[in-house]
Amino acid sequence: MTLLADIILVTHFLFVAFVVGGLAAIWIGAALKWASIRNFWFRAAHLGAIGFVLAESLVGILCPLTVLEDALRQGVRPESSFIQRWVGRLLYYDLPERVFTIVYLLFALAVALTFIYIRPDRRTNHIGRTGRPGSSS
Repeated sequence: MTLLADIILVTHFLFVAFVVGGLAAIWIGAALKWASIRNFWFRAAHLGAIGFVLAESLVGILCPLTVLEDALRQGVRPESSFIQRWVGRLLYYDLPERVFTIVYLLFALAVALTFIYIRPDRRTNHIGRTGRPGSSS
């Protein structure tokens, strides 16, 4: 079960990396005029991901990935795997729940404002390609 718990932990980390790194990529991409950051589906998934996290926090629901990982680690010897030690240190912090809610709220606000000010393009079919005639990018 430790391997499965580690897979869930890495998946959780990748989700967080998508949310945090996605916002950075959007701002950097906008500055560098990357067409890919305007992909509507990428942007909608990004906004939805932080919206889901914020909704969980506001309602008081524990993260399903954390709950699943904890359940898989029950009854396992206390020493942790390499992945649990290092990825867990990056992902988990011992702070009051309200601190996380405030951080999620502010981050969701930043993502929503970015959605408004750096508008996605519904005409973007694939990352970096547009459906406009004569467009080679």
